[in-house]
Amino acid sequence: MRNEIEFEVFGKYALFTDPLTKMGGEKLSYQIPTYQALKGIVESIYWKPTLLMIIDEVRIMNPIQMESKGIRPIEYGGGNTLANYTYLKDVRYQVRAHFIFNPYRPDMSFDRNENKHHNILKRSLQAGGRRDIFLGTRECQAYVEPCVFGEGEGFYDQGEIHYGTMIHGINYPDETGKNEMEVRLWNPVMKKGIIKFPRPDQCTQIRKITEMYPKSFTNIQSADELFSQLEEGGNQ
Repeated sequence: MRNEIEFEVFGKYALFTDPLTKMGGEKLSYQIPTYQALKGIVESIYWKPTLLMIIDEVRIMNPIQMESKGIRPIEYGGGNTLANYTYLKDVRYQVRAHFIFNPYRPDMSFDRNENKHHNILKRSLQAGGRRDIFLGTRECQAYVEPCVFGEGEGFYDQGEIHYGTMIHGINYPDETGKNEMEVRLWNPVMKKGIIKFPRPDQCTQIRKITEMYPKSFTNIQSADELFSQLEEGGNQ
């Protein structure tokens, strides 16, 4: 497909925070990555307001392991506290994703060149991303590289695991056309190591968080201009 990428993302630690565990400053990671966290990784590889990044599926390659650490969070009001954060350890995922043009950004219609966006996306992936890659939180540094989704041996290539209700992601006004921020919930199932995600507009468990308005963007460089710059040997 001219709008699809497949990549592997890996790191020493990940923290996909279960919000129910944040009481009192503690944090506990979900056992699997959320749609929103993987979408953030794709957007760190390459993002424009013209595009909506869609995560299709993730493959869990390594065994799920947890490790707790004593962390001293920043206390902006003064003081010094100690909290326990429970991270995922030694993580590796294969991800398949694609992009579509954002129907709620008609102001970006001048930038809808699918072929050039796809070529820039692939180049950015080869370069390891245009921004820092992290797994859930900033302290969990990660790395990306191209792969063929489904290749290689994964730890969960047999069997089926249900994970109950967890967060799918966040709806922002730029992506829904509504002046609201919403949270999406779902019930993931891993089959033979693979979790297939419903698209955000297919999620039925949605809760409003607060009112919010779309961002405005100015001086956006078009894909044509950026691609020409890259062809001439410019910066990634």
